[in-house]
Amino acid sequence: MKKNVTVIGAGTMGNGIAHVFAQNNFRVVLVDVSEQALKKGMDTIAMNLDRMVKKESISAEQSTSTLQNISTQTSLQEGVAKADLVVEAATENLQLKLQIFKDLDVHCPSNTILATNTSSISITHIASVTKRPEMVIGMHFMNPVPIMKLVEIIRGYSTSDQITEQIMALSAALGKTPTEVNDYPGFVANRILMPMINEAIETLYHGVAGVIEIDTVMKLGMAHPMGPLQLADFIGLDVCLSILNVLYDGFKNPKYAPCPLLVNMVRAGKLGIKSGEGFYDYSESRKAEKVSLQFKNA
Repeated sequence: MKKNVTVIGAGTMGNGIAHVFAQNNFRVVLVDVSEQALKKGMDTIAMNLDRMVKKESISAEQSTSTLQNISTQTSLQEGVAKADLVVEAATENLQLKLQIFKDLDVHCPSNTILATNTSSISITHIASVTKRPEMVIGMHFMNPVPIMKLVEIIRGYSTSDQITEQIMALSAALGKTPTEVNDYPGFVANRILMPMINEAIETLYHGVAGVIEIDTVMKLGMAHPMGPLQLADFIGLDVCLSILNVLYDGFKNPKYAPCPLLVNMVRAGKLGIKSGEGFYDYSESRKAEKVSLQFKNA
C-alpha cells in the first residue's frame, strides 16, 4: 500500500480518520465541500494533538509532522487525483454515499481502493454503482478514532481477497485491531449495539427508570464504560435512528423498529452532544451532568 490517502468528509469521523493516517506518516488530503467544515476539522485535529502532547503520548515534533501531513481540498476531483486509498466518511445517508462513490469511480485512478466508513449501509450496494466492486470495502472506525482500537473490515459480495488482506494489514499498521465481518445490515458492532440502545430508550419511554438510573445500571452492573443513553448522545441520535432504520428495512423484524421517543427527539432537533441537548443537557458543559427532564416519562 502506498502512502496517499484521501478522506471524504471533515466531520467527527472524517477528521479522526485523517488524524490517524497522518500520525502514521501517510500523506492525507481531507476533502469537504465546506471550507468552514475543513477549518473546524483541522482545528479539532490540532486540539486533539495538543492533548496527546500534554499527556506525553506523542512528542511536539510528532504533532507538527502530523499536521504537515494533511492538506485540505474542496474539490473531490482534485482531492482524489493521486489517491491510493479513499476513505469516505460522509453523512450516513444512502443516496449521498451512492453519489459519492459514482464520482469517486470516475475521478480516482484505476488502482485506487475505495473504502467507506459506513456504520450500517450495505457495502455491496455501494460497490454496485462503481466499475470496480472488487476494490470496494468497508472500514468502520470507532469514535473517537484516535483512541478506539477496533476497525470493522466489511467485505462486500465482490470484494477481493487481495483487497481485504491489504486493508487488514493497513489497519494493523495504524495500530488498530482489524476484525473481518461480512456484509449484512449493521455488520456486527451496530447489529448488537443499536438494539441495546433502542431498548434503553424504550425502558425510558415506558417509565421503568430515568436517564441516570438506566445508565448507572449498565455502567455499574454490566461494566460498560458509558451508559447506553449517554452513548447515544455521543453517537448522535440522528445517526442512531438512521442505523436502526437500516436494520429494520434490512431484516423486516419489529425488534429493530426505532422507539417513538427516539423518533420524536430527532424531529425536535435534540440530537445529543452535537446539538447541545439529547438525553442529557450539554448547554453548560461537554460533560453529561444534567438530565433533560422533558424526555422522562411518568
